[in-house]
Amino acid sequence: MPADELFPGAFRRLAPRPYARARVVLFPHGGGSASYYRPWTTSAPWDIEFLAVQYPGREDRFAEPAPVDIRELVDTVAADLPLAGSPTPTVLFGHSMGALVAYEVARRLTAAGDPPAALVVSGHPAPHLARPGQVHLGSDDELIEELRRTEATHLDILDNPVLIQAFLPVIRSDYRLSETYRPLPGVRLRAPVTVLHGDRDPEVTAAEAAGWCDATDGLCESRVFAGGHFYLDEHRDAVVELLTARARAMSATSAVPWPSTP
Repeated sequence: MPADELFPGAFRRLAPRPYARARVVLFPHGGGSASYYRPWTTSAPWDIEFLAVQYPGREDRFAEPAPVDIRELVDTVAADLPLAGSPTPTVLFGHSMGALVAYEVARRLTAAGDPPAALVVSGHPAPHLARPGQVHLGSDDELIEELRRTEATHLDILDNPVLIQAFLPVIRSDYRLSETYRPLPGVRLRAPVTVLHGDRDPEVTAAEAAGWCDATDGLCESRVFAGGHFYLDEHRDAVVELLTARARAMSATSAVPWPSTP
């Protein structure tokens, strides 16, 4: 990812925002990587910094071993979160498996006394309603068929035997993380939560999405988009606009002084 600025470890600054008033941290779906969010920067405003998480085992971290469970992944991400410098209101966003990781990182930060300003989750049941599964135990052909069903991977990768064999170990590991997940022990979330999902998403029902309101003592609201599991590909601008509005709202209520307009 040569076009992106690297923090040490997990985070990639997708576009410099020297006058940023708040930041949004983007957690990819299972099998995804930080570069999935790079096109979002074309819709990102001047005053909100977008960072994407790079999980171990993919792209520029391909040589690093994949985490054995969600706890290990959360440990890695939370330890790398860039907190140096002036305090910046931070909104966490995660799609699919990324929703679970963002939620657990939010709880970890809350326990450390530095909670996120808000959490936005997408395309996944509430943590206590997470669906167990056995896709990660299936054959390579079964795993590839699941990827086709969910449209989680581009066809140019699925139809390329060399590429897909390189990616399958990481994808299988991510399925294992999701399918064996159980909420980790720890503090209860206090941040406001916004829940997003597609109206034709087979991976989350309306009731499972509404269950996120039981995961926080803060305010909770939801928004439904037309589409399937990857509705956000079609509604990218609307999702970026929502995240920007959340970040600006949190910044407006923060005690952190805003920088001068460029």
